Amino acid sequence: MKKLREKIERYILRVEDHWNAISVRKQQLMTKVLFGVYVLITVIVIVNICVTKDQRSNTISINHIEGISTKSVEKACEQKDLVESSIKK
Repeated sequence: MKKLREKIERYILRVEDHWNAISVRKQQLMTKVLFGVYVLITVIVIVNICVTKDQRSNTISINHIEGISTKSVEKACEQKDLVESSIKK
């Protein structure tokens, strides 16, 4: 666990040194671009939610669950039939 923590700390220090080596103007530009991308993705998600909400009917359908139990009973019956037929021979 200590080795992992040390690797992460070294990586963070290396990235921070690289960030500090970049000029302030370039840092500001990169920050603005990343923030712009974040805002764009947020707007796209909100628009997508609004569009899909308007297209769907907001009803919940409640149906009976046909789960594994029905299939397992059928398989057990089939296996039982196979065993009985092989014993009869």
